[in-house]
Amino acid sequence: MSARRRSAGPAKAGMAVPAGRMMPREDRLTPPRWEAGRTDPPNGGTFSTVGRRNRKVEGLAKVTGRAVYADDLVLPRMLHAKLLRSIHAHARIVSLDAGAALAMPGVHAVITGKDLPGWFGIIPWTEDEQALAAEKARYVGDAIAAVAADTELLAEEALRAIRVEYEVLPAVTGMDEALAHPEWQVNEKASEGNVSKQVRLEFGPVDAALENSDAVVEAEYWYEGSTHAPIEPHCCVAEFDATGFLTVWSSTQVAHYLHRDLAKILELPTQRVRVVQPVVGGAFGGKSEPFSLEFCAAKLAMVTGRPVKILYTREEVFYAHRGRHPMRLRYRTGMKRDGTLTGTDALVHLDGGAYSSFGLVTTYYSGQLLTAPYAMPAYRFDSTRLFTNKPACGPKRGHGSVQPRFAFECQLDKLAEALGLDPIAVRRKNFMGENVRTVNGLRVTSNGFLQCLDGVERASGWKDKFRRLPYGRGVGVAGSMYISGTNYCIYPNEMPQAAVQLKLDRSGRATVFSGCSDIGQGVDSVLAYIVCEELGLELRDVRVVAADTDLTPVDLGSYSSRETFMVGNACLDAARALRERIAATLAERWDVPKGEIVLAGGVACASSDPRGKAMSVKDAFQAAEARHGTLGSVGWYQSPRLGGDYRGGTIGASPAYSFTAHVAEVDCDPETGFVTVTDLWVAHDCGRALNPVNVEGQMEGGAYMGFGEALMESQSYKPAAPGHGFGLHHGPSLLDYRMPTSLDTPRLHSIIVESVDPEGPYGAKEAGEGPLHPSVPAIANAIHDALGVRCDRLPFDPPRVLSLLRAGGARERWEKARSLAGGPRPC
Repeated sequence: MSARRRSAGPAKAGMAVPAGRMMPREDRLTPPRWEAGRTDPPNGGTFSTVGRRNRKVEGLAKVTGRAVYADDLVLPRMLHAKLLRSIHAHARIVSLDAGAALAMPGVHAVITGKDLPGWFGIIPWTEDEQALAAEKARYVGDAIAAVAADTELLAEEALRAIRVEYEVLPAVTGMDEALAHPEWQVNEKASEGNVSKQVRLEFGPVDAALENSDAVVEAEYWYEGSTHAPIEPHCCVAEFDATGFLTVWSSTQVAHYLHRDLAKILELPTQRVRVVQPVVGGAFGGKSEPFSLEFCAAKLAMVTGRPVKILYTREEVFYAHRGRHPMRLRYRTGMKRDGTLTGTDALVHLDGGAYSSFGLVTTYYSGQLLTAPYAMPAYRFDSTRLFTNKPACGPKRGHGSVQPRFAFECQLDKLAEALGLDPIAVRRKNFMGENVRTVNGLRVTSNGFLQCLDGVERASGWKDKFRRLPYGRGVGVAGSMYISGTNYCIYPNEMPQAAVQLKLDRSGRATVFSGCSDIGQGVDSVLAYIVCEELGLELRDVRVVAADTDLTPVDLGSYSSRETFMVGNACLDAARALRERIAATLAERWDVPKGEIVLAGGVACASSDPRGKAMSVKDAFQAAEARHGTLGSVGWYQSPRLGGDYRGGTIGASPAYSFTAHVAEVDCDPETGFVTVTDLWVAHDCGRALNPVNVEGQMEGGAYMGFGEALMESQSYKPAAPGHGFGLHHGPSLLDYRMPTSLDTPRLHSIIVESVDPEGPYGAKEAGEGPLHPSVPAIANAIHDALGVRCDRLPFDPPRVLSLLRAGGARERWEKARSLAGGPRPC
C-alpha cells in the first residue's frame, strides 16, 4: 500500500495539530485475553440472557412517564435563563447595552461574551467557538448574551430590552462563495480563507486503474443537509453550591467531554465540577459536544448563587444544529467488463457552517470509510470542508459517510447498467472478504456482507422484480459498512476508552457503574444483559448507574457506535473477573473443576451434580465474599493499534466493522413525480445480536432516518426576509420541517446477520448507525428502475423527480434498461 498526502498549506496557531504524539504508544494497555475468547457463553452451552428478546431496563419508566429528563428537574430557588441570538448571519458586535434588561424586576443577571472569553471545541486543535460570541456573530442564531430571571417569560422580555449595535458584514452563503471570497473570512481560526479542513490522500495507481477500465462513470451528486430532530430539545440545569462545587445536569451524550470543557471555560478545577446525564430523549449525534446553554447556565449559577435552567426552544435546536453536512461529491469510478472494480477518484466539498465542531473528523470520514465492503484496488479522495455563515454542521447518525455512500452506490448502479450486469451480482463480485485490510489500511475482521446481500435478495424477491416491474415501479439495492467504535482519541491520552466498575452485594444484587451514555440505543440494557449472563442473575437484580462523573469511571460518550463494543467489552471483563472468583470458591467447596461451575437463572451449581451441588446465586455471592472479601471488580477497554501508517490513518480505523445491505421498492407517479417507498428490506451484520428486538429497532430506526433524508428533509436558509439578510431557517419547527410520519413510513423488514466478531463482547458489533447508510442510494437506484431517471441530488421530492422526467428521455432509458434484462414481466 502506498499513501501520499498533499499538503493543505501551513496551519495557523490555534488550528495546528499540537506538537508531540498524536496517539497512544504502541505498548498501550491491552485488555485481558480469556482462554475461551470473548464470543462464547460462560457456561459452555447456550446463552441464558444474551440473544433473547429481553426488555430494555429503562423501558417501563419511559412508557409510563416516570423517566426523569433534564427538564423535569426543579431545584429550590431555581432561575430560568434565555439566550439572545444574532439576527445577522455575519456581523461585528459594535456595542451591547444590557442596562435596561438588568433594571427589570425579577432579572438577576446578564452575561455576554466578555464573561466567558475562553475558546472551546470538541476537537482540541480546532477550538474556535465561544459560549457567547464576544466580537462577531457568524450565523443567524449565534448566541451573544444570556439572561437569568425568575421565569422563562421574564427572561424573554429581558432579551428584548438588550440593545445591540451591529456592523453587518458580507455573508458567505454557500461553498462556492466561501471559495470565491476568502477575504470574507467567516472564522478567523481558519488556516486559510474559509477552508476549515482539507484532506488529500491517494492509495494505489488511480489514474492507471481508470485508464485500464472497460467502463468509467463520472457524475456529481448533492447530499442535502439535515438535522437530528430528537423529541427532547437540549436542556440543562446548573447549581453552584456554597462550597464552590458546580453540578450540571444535561441532556448531553458526552458527559466526560462536557466535564472537561466546563472546567476549562469556567476556570474551575475539574475535581470541582460534576456532570450528570439524566434520561435523554433522543440525540442521534446532535448532543455530542458541549453547547452554549451548558456554559451559560453554569456561569449564571455562579453569578447569581442560585440554580439555573436553560431549555432550548425547538427553533433554537434548529440553529444550534450540528446536523448532517451538505456535501457536493464528484466521483469517477472504473470497472472491468466482468464487474471488478478498478479504481475511484473522489472530489468532495463539505459545507461546515460557521464553526469546526467535529469537522476535522467529518472531512476524513468523507473519504476514509468508502473502502469497504468492496475490494478497491486504487482510491483517491480530495475533501475540503468550508466555513459558511450558517449554523455549524457536525455529527449525525452515520457521521460523514452517509453522503459518500449515497454517491458511490449510485456509481455502482450506473456501472452495472453500463456493463449489462445485475447490481447485486456486481456487489457480490467485489466482496472484500474477512480478516483483510483495505487499500487505506483499515483492518476488517468479521464480515457478513455476503449474507446481507443474500438476505435482501431473497426476501425482496429481487430476481422477479429487478427490470421486470411495470413503468412506475422498481427496486434498487445498496450496501455499506460502518465502524464499531473509533480508534481515534479526541484528545491524546493513554488511558482506557471505556471502563466499568462492578459491585456485587451479598443480597444477591449487582450494580454496574459506567460512564456510558444511553441516548435510547440501549447500552444500559446491554451492560445488564452481560452481567446477567456472566453471574447468573435476573434482569431485575442488576442496576446500572451511568453517566455521572462523580460516581462512574470515564467513558468517552455515545458516538461512533462505540458503546456496545467498547463498554460492552469493559463490562464483560469486569463480570468475568468476579465470575472467576465465585467459580473458584464453589469449585473449592464442592471439590470439582472450576470449569464445571454454572451460574444461570439465579442458581449456582456444578454441572456434574446439578441437584446435589447447588445453591442460589445470592448464597454463592456470600460464599465468595466470605472467601475473598467484598466483591467488586473493574473492566476497561482500549482498542489495539489500528489504521494506516500515514497522517490521519487512525481516523476511520475501528476494532470491528458492521455491514449492511438494503433493497428498496418504490411506486412512483410519473404524472406528479411523487415517490412512494413501499418496502425497505434491511439486512445488517451486527456480529451477534445481544437483544434481537433492540437490534431490529435500531435497524428500523436507521432505515427510517435514511428514508426521510431521501424523500423529504432539507436544511435550508432564506436568502432574505423582512428586516433580515441571509440566514433565516426556512422551517425551524417540527410542523414545517418535513419529516416522515408513521403514515409515510414504508414497510420495514429487518434481517439480522450474525458474523460473530472475535473481538466484540460475545461477538457483537454496532447496529446503531450502519443500517442508515444504504437507504438513500437504494431508493435512488429503485427510482431509476421505476422511471428511468437518475436522482443524483437530494431530496427526491416531487418537484425534483418531475423536473427529471420533463427533461426527456426517461421512458426511452427505462425501455433500454428493460431490453438489456430481457424485457419486463407481463402484467
